[in-house]
Amino acid sequence: MNKFTIGTNEYLSYNVQGFYHTNYTRYKNPGNPDYLNDLKNTFNDYSMDKLNSATNQLHNVLKNDLVHFERNLTICIVPRSKAENTYAQNQILFKKTIQKVIGELGFRDGSNYIIRHTDTKTTHLAHSQRGSQYAGSGDLPYPGITQKTCRISNDVRSKNILLIDDIYTNGINIDEDVIQSLYDKGANSVIFYSVGKTI
Repeated sequence: MNKFTIGTNEYLSYNVQGFYHTNYTRYKNPGNPDYLNDLKNTFNDYSMDKLNSATNQLHNVLKNDLVHFERNLTICIVPRSKAENTYAQNQILFKKTIQKVIGELGFRDGSNYIIRHTDTKTTHLAHSQRGSQYAGSGDLPYPGITQKTCRISNDVRSKNILLIDDIYTNGINIDEDVIQSLYDKGANSVIFYSVGKTI
């Protein structure tokens, strides 16, 4: 597991300690964590074998990394870009796997503290020449987009949060905005973990 700092900018008023498992280079590159892309299952057309393999890889990574964090942390999850009720069950396996690991390792479960109710653009598709036509409706990130498009539980107040995302990309600012929204809701502290970090 690797350590980095998420710095302040127009989205985020605090420096935040971040951790990540591995570099994310490009889909299909040798050693890239392609299972993260598989778990998105964007068009809900992947086989169960493919999804089970991706889920198992993620489960192993999370078990190996999250064991190093204090168990009094409440784990929250950065929501996908579209309203949660629009996804099929096979498109939210990233979240389901985290929920399983929360139970196995004994963390406090805040996995439903942030629920998106309004679509935003899918950033990894919107910034791709080939994928932009599939990026969907809604806005690209702007300061405050999380509070505008998500329901954030009042149970965040006074909690020490471990916020998890699949891939962190500097300059996209989705994660920064979610972190700020947690602080604005009264979180005591936030640290961040992603499986992949783009380079």
